Amino acid sequence: GDEQSDFVCNTQQPGCENVCYDEAFPISHIRLWVLQIIFVSTPSLVYVGYAVHHVRMVEKKRERERAERQQHAEMNEERLPLAPDQESTRNTNEINPKGAKKFRLEGALLGTYICHIIFKAIFEVGFIVGQYFLYGFRILPLYRCGRWPCPNLVDCFVSRPTEKTVFIMFMLAVASVSLILNLVEISYLILKRIRLVFRRPTEEQLREIPEKPLHSIAVSSIQKVKGYKLLEEEK
Repeated sequence: GDEQSDFVCNTQQPGCENVCYDEAFPISHIRLWVLQIIFVSTPSLVYVGYAVHHVRMVEKKRERERAERQQHAEMNEERLPLAPDQESTRNTNEINPKGAKKFRLEGALLGTYICHIIFKAIFEVGFIVGQYFLYGFRILPLYRCGRWPCPNLVDCFVSRPTEKTVFIMFMLAVASVSLILNLVEISYLILKRIRLVFRRPTEEQLREIPEKPLHSIAVSSIQKVKGYKLLEEEK
């Protein structure tokens, strides 16, 4: 039934029940929870839409590059025909290219992903705090109201207070779990980024180590053998 009609006060003063109900419940629980679901789901929907658009753009780019490579390959075939085994290998790669469906979470896509997690966490915290200041985490069966036009302090009785309390605790638990998961995900992305930053200097140092060519190694070994032979002849 209507929540306001089930909210009863022990007074006959016209308008007293209406103002007391407005003071006790500025917004109904159902409308608040629907609003919470909409706000928390919006960042995810925005990210999914952007990710789908990004994936399609990457696929179109790969298709253009594949068409250009195929065109260049056909031009090269006209100049220099391929062997039968090379032609079969090329056709197989064109039919089933490796890694065609793999996409890395980086750049603008990674930034959008992090922003959507941050906004979800902000909305979760905002609705938890707002719900606490509006109703608290427990609905009492008795509400005392002294708002005008009530003649004095009147007692108002809330319908189904235990049911409302159970649903408030349930929504609080769901919001808390979602908030914890968002914080864990943000922490994981930050730690992963820090590991990549510290790993890059090590990789650059390994790349800077000069590799001794095979020709110089062979020449030095030949010179050592010749030196040993000269020493044996002198003896």
